[in-house]
Order: sequence, then structure tokens, then C-alpha cells
Amino acid sequence: MPALRLDRPRRSALFMPASNPKALAKAREVDADVIILDLEDAVAPEQKEAAREAAVRALYTGGFGHREVAVRVNGLDTEWGAEDLEALARAGADALLVPKVSSPQDVLRYHEALADAPSDLQLWTMIETAGSVLRLDAIASLARQTRLALWVIGPNDLARELRARPDAGRTFLQPFLSLAVAAARAHGLSILDGVCNEFKDMDVFRAEAAQGLMFGFDGKTLIHPAQIAPCNEVFSPSPAELEWAGRVIEAFALPEHAGKGAIKLDGRMVELLHRDQAQSLLAMARRIAARG
Repeated sequence: MPALRLDRPRRSALFMPASNPKALAKAREVDADVIILDLEDAVAPEQKEAAREAAVRALYTGGFGHREVAVRVNGLDTEWGAEDLEALARAGADALLVPKVSSPQDVLRYHEALADAPSDLQLWTMIETAGSVLRLDAIASLARQTRLALWVIGPNDLARELRARPDAGRTFLQPFLSLAVAAARAHGLSILDGVCNEFKDMDVFRAEAAQGLMFGFDGKTLIHPAQIAPCNEVFSPSPAELEWAGRVIEAFALPEHAGKGAIKLDGRMVELLHRDQAQSLLAMARRIAARG
């Protein structure tokens, strides 16, 4: 199975419709960590086949640089899904993102359909149905025996299925966000927060991104390039966080603290788990800086 890449920066994941040539060209220039070429929601039925061909050409052409590239395919329950998987399994994507997974059996279907794909091709799934929310742990548990490596929250589809009335604070969604992050962490999955439909008011977007960070997401999916910079900023370690992380590591390294599981630093008790978190934070900052 593909190695899980929890250490890879995935602060921003931009959906780009594969049916739009300008979007495909733009995808090679933007500062997103992840590009998701979309064959599903962003593409009209009459453009599905052309979009598939365009995605394949774009992947073979390359030029995405440091960006991780995934393709959101159409579901196997549609007339385009099987051909999407067949065409894209060996086209050079890092991952295929599949929609509307509701059960472990759905994950197994996609895993089996990709049996002949390169071993490093990852399977990412949307968490956007009522069924998936009820089976989070069971779905996540397949990460160790299948290609499953990452989840993406689909808030718009969830709201539709639940007949919810979304507000600025995503009140209806908050319990699901917590449970999804917990299930992902329990089984070693990466997890991305869902899209924010607001792409003009960056204060609204930034608040939602900060909420996602608070819940523990690795990053956020985006619908517009204007959302990339604030998203990267929110999900990057701040200078204050990095300064504190360095001091925690230095404090534990002092000879007088050798062998201790907890020490005092600036009037606070700091444990070994905080040192481990500090090391992870600094490592992520180095990986972000190395992207160039």
C-alpha cells in the first residue's frame, strides 16, 4: 500500500475544473500545496469525457512542480466512473479522489478497481454523505489494508443530505468535523477541511480556515485562487509558535532536565508530548520552506 504522507504540507488544496484550459494552465502557477483536477461537480455531463482527456494530457505533460496532484473522478455508480479510473490510474497523479463514499464496502470497490495501478497511487475519499458520517471509524480503519490515505470533508453535499441550514459558524457541521478528525487520526489518515463558498470576503474565509485549524485539520480545500494565500498563512506555523517550539526543545535538552517527563518553562508545566509536538512543528516549517 502507498506510504501515508502525514509529513507532507497540505495546507491548501485547490479544486480546478479539468474542462477549463485556463484553469489547467493556472494550476501550474498557483502557490497551493495540492491541485485537485476535478472531473465531478465542476464539470457538466456533456463535458465529462473531454475533461477526462484534458486531465490525462495535463498529467502526462507535467509541470506541476512541488504541487501534489490529485484527480477527483466521477463515482463508480455513474456512467463515467469506471472509465475515469481506467484512464487516470496510470496517468501520473499522486492520488485519485472519489466522491460520496458511504461505507467500507465503497472503499473496497475503489481499491479493487485500482488493483493494477502503480503501488504509490493513493486513494482519497470525500466524506460528504450521511452514511459516511455514521461509519467514520469503519471507513478509516481500511487505511492499513488499502490505498486509502486521505479524507476530504464535503460540507455542501452534507448540508443537502441532512437538510441542514448552514450558518457562518458551521454549527450543524461541528460535531461531524470533530468525529472525522478523531477517526482520521486514529487510523493514520490525512484529513482536509471542506470548501468555503465565500471567495471575495477573505475575513469570512480566514475565520473558517482558522476554525478548521482549531479542529485539527491538515489543511483546507479551496474553490478559488484568492483563497490560497490566507489558507497557507492560517495553516503554517506562526513565528510565535516556532519560537516557543524552539524554546521547548532547548529546555528539554538541558543537562538538568535529562530523563524528566515534565519541566517548568515560563511558569507552565511542559511535558514530553509538548516536546514531540514542537519537533513536529519545526519539521513541518522546514518542509514548507524547502518547497521554494
